[in-house]
Amino acid sequence: MSDHTHDHDYLHQHNIPHSHDHDHCHDGHGHTHSPEHIKRVSNRLARAIGHLESVKKMVEDGRDCSEVLIQLAAVRSALNNTGKVILKDHLEHCIVDAVEHHDHAAIEDLNRAIEQFMK
Repeated sequence: MSDHTHDHDYLHQHNIPHSHDHDHCHDGHGHTHSPEHIKRVSNRLARAIGHLESVKKMVEDGRDCSEVLIQLAAVRSALNNTGKVILKDHLEHCIVDAVEHHDHAAIEDLNRAIEQFMK
């Protein structure tokens, strides 16, 4: 392993901001998404936030618990679907790029993220 590779891995392992000499995606390190993707995810999150605020109001108003639970399930579903949109874009762009550049760290990062997302 070259000193550069070792140094680069060290930066990643310790979450130290840095730039890449190559032009590929890597979580948290300068990868970009299309404005359309950002807008689509942002809109989904805004709807989920609004829905959750409505559920909070239901609780404050003393609404029936079963109604609250059903609405919470809808919020959870909205968040899961937002996660699917993010994951699909990440697989189609960043992970394809990582495979092409033999960036095993990006794939390991994705595996960790999926584990957390699926809890």
